[in-house]
Amino acid sequence: MAGRIREDDIAAVRERARIDEVVEQYVTLRNAGGGSRKGLCPFHDEKSPSFNVTPARGMYYCFGCGEGGDVFTFLQKIDQIGFTEAVERLAAKYGITLTYVDGPAGPQRDFAQRGRLVKANAAAAEFFAEQLAGGKGSLTGRQFLAERGFSRESAERFGVGFAPRDGEALLRHLLGRGFDEEDLVTAGLVAQNSRGAYDRFRGRLIWPIRDASGDVVGFGARRLFDDDRIEAKYLNTPETPLYKKSQVLYGVDLARKAISQSSQAVIVEGYTDVMACHEAGVGTAVATCGTAFGDEHGRILRRLLLDHEAMRGEVIFTFDGDEAGQKAAMRAFEGDEQFVAQTYVAVQADGLDPCDLRLQQGDAAVRELVASRIPLYRFVLRNVVDRYDLDHADQRVDALRAAVALVSSVRDRGKVEQFVREIATTVGVEIDEVRRELAHVGRRPAARTNGRGPARSPSAPEPAAEDGAPAGRPARPPAPSFGEPRFADERELLKVLVQHPHLLAPYAEELDSDDFTHPHAVAVWVAAAAEGLPAKPDEGWAARVRGHVDDPDVQRVLAHLALDPLRATGAPGGALVDALVARVQELTVLRHIAAVKSKLQRTNPLESTTEYNRMFGDLVALEQQRRQLREKAIGGSLI
Repeated sequence: MAGRIREDDIAAVRERARIDEVVEQYVTLRNAGGGSRKGLCPFHDEKSPSFNVTPARGMYYCFGCGEGGDVFTFLQKIDQIGFTEAVERLAAKYGITLTYVDGPAGPQRDFAQRGRLVKANAAAAEFFAEQLAGGKGSLTGRQFLAERGFSRESAERFGVGFAPRDGEALLRHLLGRGFDEEDLVTAGLVAQNSRGAYDRFRGRLIWPIRDASGDVVGFGARRLFDDDRIEAKYLNTPETPLYKKSQVLYGVDLARKAISQSSQAVIVEGYTDVMACHEAGVGTAVATCGTAFGDEHGRILRRLLLDHEAMRGEVIFTFDGDEAGQKAAMRAFEGDEQFVAQTYVAVQADGLDPCDLRLQQGDAAVRELVASRIPLYRFVLRNVVDRYDLDHADQRVDALRAAVALVSSVRDRGKVEQFVREIATTVGVEIDEVRRELAHVGRRPAARTNGRGPARSPSAPEPAAEDGAPAGRPARPPAPSFGEPRFADERELLKVLVQHPHLLAPYAEELDSDDFTHPHAVAVWVAAAAEGLPAKPDEGWAARVRGHVDDPDVQRVLAHLALDPLRATGAPGGALVDALVARVQELTVLRHIAAVKSKLQRTNPLESTTEYNRMFGDLVALEQQRRQLREKAIGGSLI
């Protein structure tokens, strides 16, 4: 390791990296009032948005699965990286130089690799675009685009380029720009064999593939010349630290805003189809890159669509009318359950894809194709039923059974009923007959999980090792849920502490950790006391308090407290805070009273008269203190 990053540098990155800007590269956020923003949680599948981000406090929290933290935690979770790499990524993005301390001389890990690979890809994209505009041999590429109805402006908009047929043109160019050959290999721009390094893409039309933030993460290359030694029509960047084909969608950088605004996503099959749709006014089009549409692609779209029960959107697949297109439709149908949005299919009657359709019939025809979509289940049902001759009774029975087999995989009961009616109409049988056949199929398969297991609450214990203790830690009793009613007053007081710490500053000497009973509440108070309560509003205070917390469960609780609204309406004032403090202190006194009463019951007043009388006097004083605190709490309308 190269050592620990200076705390001042970490603080500088945290201050510069707005959490909502970072989160919006992955999740569509909408204003939720009170300075907070809301979207669908990227860490678990949900039907309604419970993922909250509060930019002023630099924190996020999901009320569904309990995940929460700051901008560094978010990157760690979403990209499965360590804390140091998360800091380094954001530092590179915002131009902050980091200093490492307490480490051996010389770095042993390449911390800046991602930034270099992004720059190398950007330089390659620029080179390819320049070559298309006037490089040797690029006329074929320009003719290819022109024959498909794309102008020079269209090519520039999408960054389309040309890879020279010279096998080392890009390599020489990037080495001349100061890039390291090893980085070029790692980025997938250059390949190596026994004779040395050479350009991976040669004599091909090139499309840069960008992530949602606009960074070029890879390329798609289309065959142009008959003498190309590689027969494959399309080549893509291999899997790299930047490019994971199951997690990228071509055109998402251009389409993400339109998808969010319209709650519609159109899935097409190729780069030119994406271009044709956008040129025709369908700005929500994206495509997979050399792979079938899968679960990871679906998760990306769900976050962009804000796909939930209260705002149902549309996911529209376009397929060729051939057998391959029908197979693609079946695969899409199998993944349909990941969407709340209604899924549709748009297939042109002549089997034309959007690019050819636009070329032959114009922009309006592409828009009409999308508008004439039909529900995905109906398209799949028709494909299945068309295999049978419905004029014969035995064929109708077979068609019914095949159709019902499709229904048995559908988890959404509302969709099942809709599907049953569609089957009855399509096959030509009574609805009751479809329902009887469906009943014979048996129970549906268990719902698929997302591989994460059941969600844990912010206070749930960690998964246990085989001996019953969390891995790597000694055994300890599981903490109760901090959401239980008995901790309500502690929660409210700590919400004021985290969200408005200056209001509790006058009570800093009156309260201590003994006033809190839940271990996570105690940990939050100790961390707050270590940071010190500010005398005036300080939006960065909660983030600094988090720096005093190492336990991830406590970090989640802290994030929850930062985002969960107070029970009281309006801005909290002195009376409310005074009442909250009094209520928590009253509960502390009640615990002391219970302890004294218990000891009194175990003490013989004749054998220990002095001790008994002292405890009785303490009990009277405690009861008086409790009544005074109760009056304060009542005055604040808490009781």
